[in-house]
Amino acid sequence: MTGRKRRRAPPAEPDYVPGTLLNWNDSRHWDYTGPQPCRYCTVPTQLRDSHGSHAHKVCAEQALAEQVADAAAAYHQNGQTT
Repeated sequence: MTGRKRRRAPPAEPDYVPGTLLNWNDSRHWDYTGPQPCRYCTVPTQLRDSHGSHAHKVCAEQALAEQVADAAAAYHQNGQTT
Protein backbone atom coordinates (compact mmCIF):
# COMPACT_ATOMS: atom_id res chain seq x y z
CA MET A 1 0.00 0.00 0.00
CA THR A 2 1.38 3.41 -0.91
CA GLY A 3 0.40 6.40 1.09
CA ARG A 4 0.64 10.03 0.18
CA LYS A 5 3.02 12.15 2.14
CA ARG A 6 1.47 15.19 3.68
CA ARG A 7 3.24 18.44 3.04
CA ARG A 8 4.13 20.57 5.97
CA ALA A 9 2.78 24.07 6.07
CA PRO A 10 5.44 26.75 5.62
CA PRO A 11 6.72 28.28 8.86
CA ALA A 12 5.01 31.40 10.11
CA GLU A 13 6.66 34.49 8.72
CA PRO A 14 8.10 37.01 11.17
CA ASP A 15 6.92 40.59 10.89
CA TYR A 16 8.92 42.68 8.44
CA VAL A 17 11.24 45.19 10.10
CA PRO A 18 12.61 47.78 7.61
CA GLY A 19 16.39 47.74 7.27
CA THR A 20 16.96 44.19 8.49
CA LEU A 21 16.26 42.04 5.45
CA LEU A 22 19.20 42.80 3.13
CA ASN A 23 22.90 43.37 3.78
CA TRP A 24 24.33 45.95 1.40
CA ASN A 25 27.75 46.44 3.04
CA ASP A 26 29.56 45.36 -0.13
CA SER A 27 30.87 48.21 -2.31
CA ARG A 28 29.18 46.65 -5.36
CA HIS A 29 25.93 48.19 -4.08
CA TRP A 30 27.27 51.73 -4.59
CA ASP A 31 27.32 53.52 -7.94
CA TYR A 32 30.25 55.93 -8.06
CA THR A 33 29.09 57.55 -11.32
CA GLY A 34 26.21 59.42 -9.67
CA PRO A 35 22.59 59.05 -8.64
CA GLN A 36 19.94 57.59 -10.92
CA PRO A 37 16.18 57.09 -10.33
CA CYS A 38 15.22 54.21 -8.01
CA ARG A 39 13.46 51.42 -9.92
CA TYR A 40 10.67 51.41 -7.31
CA CYS A 41 10.06 55.01 -6.23
CA THR A 42 11.94 57.05 -8.92
CA VAL A 43 13.76 59.17 -6.30
CA PRO A 44 17.47 59.42 -7.25
CA THR A 45 19.86 57.08 -5.45
CA GLN A 46 23.42 55.84 -5.82
CA LEU A 47 22.56 52.43 -4.37
CA ARG A 48 22.26 49.38 -6.61
CA ASP A 49 20.46 46.11 -5.97
CA SER A 50 21.94 42.66 -6.63
CA HIS A 51 20.88 42.90 -10.30
CA GLY A 52 22.72 46.20 -10.77
CA SER A 53 19.57 48.33 -10.95
CA HIS A 54 19.36 51.53 -8.95
CA ALA A 55 17.23 50.98 -5.85
CA HIS A 56 17.01 52.20 -2.29
CA LYS A 57 17.62 49.46 0.27
CA VAL A 58 14.27 50.12 1.95
CA CYS A 59 12.44 50.06 -1.40
CA ALA A 60 14.06 46.75 -2.35
CA GLU A 61 13.23 45.23 1.04
CA GLN A 62 9.62 46.37 0.78
CA ALA A 63 9.35 44.84 -2.72
CA LEU A 64 10.77 41.54 -1.43
CA ALA A 65 8.34 41.53 1.50
CA GLU A 66 5.44 42.12 -0.91
CA GLN A 67 6.63 39.29 -3.19
CA VAL A 68 6.80 36.92 -0.24
CA ALA A 69 3.32 37.93 0.92
CA ASP A 70 1.92 37.47 -2.59
CA ALA A 71 3.55 34.05 -2.94
CA ALA A 72 2.22 32.95 0.46
CA ALA A 73 -1.28 34.16 -0.44
CA ALA A 74 -1.18 32.29 -3.76
CA TYR A 75 0.08 29.17 -1.97
CA HIS A 76 -2.79 29.29 0.53
CA GLN A 77 -5.36 30.22 -2.14
CA ASN A 78 -4.51 27.16 -4.22
CA GLY A 79 -5.25 24.88 -1.28
CA GLN A 80 -1.69 23.70 -0.82
CA THR A 81 -1.79 23.93 2.98
CA THR A 82 -3.27 20.47 3.59
